[in-house]
Amino acid sequence: LLYEYLQSKTRYVGIQLGIGGYQPFEASVVDQTGYGDCKALSNYMVAMLAEIGIKAHYALIYGGKGAPNLDVSFPSTQFNHATVAVPNGADTLWMECTSQTDPFGYQGNFTGNRKALLITENGAKPVNTIRYSAEQNVQNRSADVYLDLKGNASAKVKTIYSGLQYENDGLNQVLNQFDEQRKWIQENTQIPSFDLVSFNMLNQKEKMPTAVVNQELSLQRLSTVSGKRLFLTANLMNRSTSIPEKVESRKSNVVIGIGYLDHDTIRYHLPEGLYPEFAPEPIKHTSRFGEYEAQFKIDQNKLIYIRRMKMKDGTYPPESYNELIEFRKNVNKADNTKVVFLSKT
Repeated sequence: LLYEYLQSKTRYVGIQLGIGGYQPFEASVVDQTGYGDCKALSNYMVAMLAEIGIKAHYALIYGGKGAPNLDVSFPSTQFNHATVAVPNGADTLWMECTSQTDPFGYQGNFTGNRKALLITENGAKPVNTIRYSAEQNVQNRSADVYLDLKGNASAKVKTIYSGLQYENDGLNQVLNQFDEQRKWIQENTQIPSFDLVSFNMLNQKEKMPTAVVNQELSLQRLSTVSGKRLFLTANLMNRSTSIPEKVESRKSNVVIGIGYLDHDTIRYHLPEGLYPEFAPEPIKHTSRFGEYEAQFKIDQNKLIYIRRMKMKDGTYPPESYNELIEFRKNVNKADNTKVVFLSKT
């Protein structure tokens, strides 16, 4: 309740000049004016919690992507942000006080998966923030696609984004802005040609948040028709396109910052007179960086395409770079695998 009160009452204003770059406003000033920077808002949150008997700590942290590792061996200024931690046994609660939209307890890409400096009455100590694993950062997509004999289709798609994937391309920023939702879908639906018939988004604001995106699509020329044959790329809208640039002699480590897990189940409903002529064998690729599987199943006038892609976060030696390139090449090739159908009309 207090966190939501803070979000509704205050707004963020950056204060970086002079002593204001290091010392927060007093809590009473924030309460009167309704604004402050990360230091002032965090200090205000700690003060409000103290009033109702909840112990909380002001914490210094490096916020944003690409945070450097905290050097705990040398006392120095290694931070650009302040936040709040509430001790709760083994499950410390973190509060991002500059956000008016973040779910309670969610750190996300901004301050998760790193160390912070906790300021306590007994001095400061480095602590770990929430770590988001690949199994928590999930994109789960289910779709029903209805093909016709001319290669056109209609589709109903439901995608659930959890963990850090809740933030995919700014998704979490548009969940409360209806006017921006259509634009987000237009820019993030990876299909060459489509018309958006209808859509809706649901925001489930939990400590491990979830966004649900439902779409109805009209798809022109989803598949290619040649004579009596129809060629379809089974991966509807999650095709990998990125291949790391080739480097002759890499010197630095390979860093996968965020691990994630994607599940896709696409059911293609076939019209009368259209039959699969060729369905690929199951595909599987495994490397130290991740795992990939794709299956193509024929079942009563349906083609069911199932894809699972997992990337593991971590730091890998320079000599592993070529293995990463090979893995991404294999994934790209698999994602573009075609199924051939034959029309008997």
